[in-house]
Amino acid sequence: METQFMIDDLKLGESWRLFKILGEFVDGVESLHDVGPAVSIFGSARTPPENPVYQKAEELAALFVKNKFAVITGGGGGVMEAANKGAAAAGGKSIGLNIKLPFEQKPNPFADVQLEFKYFFIRKVMFIKYAGAYIGLPGGFGTLDEIFEVVTLVQTQRIKPFPIIAVGSDYWNGLLDWVKLQMRDTGRISPNDLNIIQVMDDPDEIVKTVKKTVIF
Repeated sequence: METQFMIDDLKLGESWRLFKILGEFVDGVESLHDVGPAVSIFGSARTPPENPVYQKAEELAALFVKNKFAVITGGGGGVMEAANKGAAAAGGKSIGLNIKLPFEQKPNPFADVQLEFKYFFIRKVMFIKYAGAYIGLPGGFGTLDEIFEVVTLVQTQRIKPFPIIAVGSDYWNGLLDWVKLQMRDTGRISPNDLNIIQVMDDPDEIVKTVKKTVIF
């Protein structure tokens, strides 16, 4: 009998978790449904303000805002803070989708729309659903996860193709050389799969590339 009670309690806990998941989806959709054309910008949370990558993220976000895009980030520090800061300074929508973590991730003060998520997968849906482009600056495992997940979704035709841009050739080219050697050349991906992602450096060229594909 005691075992059955434990099983029932476990089932009840799982049921309540489903409600929490649904609640996060609802909050995200209600907050972002009218955001308009937007880009999601990623990069390391550990990038300090004096780093050129931070400064490029800030410049790039401001440039997107001046071209009528909202900016969506993970809401934390480093590159995310820089992008939210640049967007806010340029007078645009600056959106932060924060994740609850035991360390490192604290909301930055530059997002005028702030949401907090417990579940990574719901946060990822919001990044993809409301973005007209994915912009990845140098980062760690989280940045790689975001970039390769959306590449996979395009590759498998789960979402329509859209610009996925890795910013910083000195950072990304070594990784893509490995992808060519170990994945493309061994037949693990098709040659055309490499066209899904672009490596770029110049902020003006990045914005021009995105504008070619986004309908206002």
